[in-house]
Amino acid sequence: MKIKSPGLQLSTCTLLLTLAALSGCAPEVGSERWCEAMKEKPSGDWTVNEASDFARHCIFPKPE
Repeated sequence: MKIKSPGLQLSTCTLLLTLAALSGCAPEVGSERWCEAMKEKPSGDWTVNEASDFARHCIFPKPE
């Protein structure tokens, strides 16, 4: 499939860039914002890595 319309090409590029920008907005693992987001997420939906990170960063944080 070849896109021929310049307007359609521009729209497609804009949409892809917007999606890429929005997908990069997740909070950093271990941050206070991430811990709050995990508390709101049902624990049955957590992955093993998320549960491990939650315990490491939110329940038993390392003293700084």
